Amino acid sequence: MSDFDMMSLPPKLVARLAAMGMKDPTPIQKQAIPYALNGRDVMGLAQTGTGKTAAFGVPLVAQMLELEGRPAPRSVRGLVLAPTRELATQISVNLRAFAETTPIKVAMVVGGQSINNQIKRLERGVDLLVATPGRLLDLMDRRAVRLDEAVFLVLDEADQMLDMGFIHDLRKIANVIPKERQTMLFSATMPKQMNELAQSYLRSPIRVEVSPPGKAADKVTQEVHFIAKAEKSNLLIELLDKHREERALVFGRTKHGSEKLMKSLVKAGYAAGSIHGNKSQGQRDRAIAAFKSGEIKVLVATDVAARGLDIPDVKHVYNYDLPNVPDNYVHRIGRTARAGKDGAAIAFCAPDEMGELKAIQKTMGVSIPIGSGRPWEGADIPAGETPKGRGRGRRPANTGGRPGTPAGQPKKPGSRRRRRRGGKPGGAAAS
Repeated sequence: MSDFDMMSLPPKLVARLAAMGMKDPTPIQKQAIPYALNGRDVMGLAQTGTGKTAAFGVPLVAQMLELEGRPAPRSVRGLVLAPTRELATQISVNLRAFAETTPIKVAMVVGGQSINNQIKRLERGVDLLVATPGRLLDLMDRRAVRLDEAVFLVLDEADQMLDMGFIHDLRKIANVIPKERQTMLFSATMPKQMNELAQSYLRSPIRVEVSPPGKAADKVTQEVHFIAKAEKSNLLIELLDKHREERALVFGRTKHGSEKLMKSLVKAGYAAGSIHGNKSQGQRDRAIAAFKSGEIKVLVATDVAARGLDIPDVKHVYNYDLPNVPDNYVHRIGRTARAGKDGAAIAFCAPDEMGELKAIQKTMGVSIPIGSGRPWEGADIPAGETPKGRGRGRRPANTGGRPGTPAGQPKKPGSRRRRRRGGKPGGAAAS
């Protein structure tokens, strides 16, 4: 007997979870599911890869089974909002899996797909609707969907919805959902605005938290390489070469830069693909499917993929460009070490990214171990810590004084000028 059996879940649902290989709940599921089953509003905080989708999806399906009758035309009984198409897709796949042996109907509406097909799908009504805010508002404007019968509302990755400017869309949607409802909010981080959001949408919520906000999964090993921007692609290829048969996810900052990097990896002989905002939804879906199947081993992406990719076998995440928003680093590296597996997160830091690195380390409350090179302009390093190896001719970081200068010794003339120029990875100013 598993812990799911002890949660008063419908036997049919427990059997379905067992068939999916889910015999024991994760910590966030163990805490959130009992409260959700009792109808309480829940605010769940946990890092990515800990099973947040099941934490709200399992009690949603269980409570849906208790509702009588069928949904009215164009109506929705439960609504799950997600910030990106990829995350919405992941959620809908999981909900359909949980509800596979039940009469519950799950639908998804996101941008980048035919709105006419979505309108037709909603005509008979659905039990659970997974949606991105923008497309849902489009459908509401066309009177293709009603939310006046929704008794469940879930906001997943609510912090990213705030980051992406969805707050006004959320208000419009919440205004047409009955006030007598159960609301659940889940996130991996807890920015200041989240409390305001929780006060607006949740009533006396139970807060469940299995890790401090901004903390990475325990089984992710991290390292940072200090390297000139022009040398990043060479270092990436060098590191990828060490694990050609393992899946790697590479994050870039811009759409153009990510596409250019992907093409350079293909030219270098790697089976690589890319997903970013310039790709159609079909192109993004095909790239993710090829990555999941192993047809491609390296997927280059912008932050559109920082959340919503649930691929247990991603062994390596490369932050080729550091994100502008520190919390996005947590979400990026959360794409590895999922479902209890090990993973590695490797970051590249060019001279103009020192501000981003310091912000990331402050948010996480840790100093990321150095893989090679030395901090630009004096990044903070714990006393006694040195790089794992020199690698590519880089000098090890010292533990005192100015970067590249032994503690207590004066800086060599001209070194400041070289460091400003960036230099080369093997030189004094760029190592």
